[in-house]
Amino acid sequence: MTTKRKQLGVGAIAGALGLLALLGIFGLITVYSGGYNVAATEDHSAFGRWALSTTMTNSIEARAPADEPPTFTAAMARAGAGEYKAMCQHCHGGPGIDRAGWAKGMLPQPPHLTEAAAHWEPNEIFWILDHGIKSSGMPAFGPSHSDEDLWNLTAFVTGLPGMTQAEYEALGGSNGHDGGHSH
Repeated sequence: MTTKRKQLGVGAIAGALGLLALLGIFGLITVYSGGYNVAATEDHSAFGRWALSTTMTNSIEARAPADEPPTFTAAMARAGAGEYKAMCQHCHGGPGIDRAGWAKGMLPQPPHLTEAAAHWEPNEIFWILDHGIKSSGMPAFGPSHSDEDLWNLTAFVTGLPGMTQAEYEALGGSNGHDGGHSH
């Protein structure tokens, strides 16, 4: 009996390794043949969307700074509002403000932060702003902005959920109507 169990165990391992090798070969064929359509006019498959979203979320959660964020002040949010309207509104919109027309052609679609920001911790928002997200259109602002600027922007973004259009328009000067519009 012991020899049969060992043979079954070895057979199962060999089968699993064979399956992994086949998947690897299939993956290489897909990569080198251009078999996966990367056009922004065609959405990912349901599995691809799940895999990318889950990977992104877990990656951000694992890498976001563990330090306690600064205490956000109204002055920080006001300072971050101008930056948001200049750099972020065209892709993410704002309360009562649509994203720019050209940003509607992006896949994955940039999330409306009036809703999506509620699902992220401030440290995670800071990390996203600092490092960006590959293959999503989300740039890394860390190389061109100070931590203070990024925390100001984080303070503003964390306040977006629940913010009214009037409150939004009153902060940070210009509405930044560079393709977006009120509705």
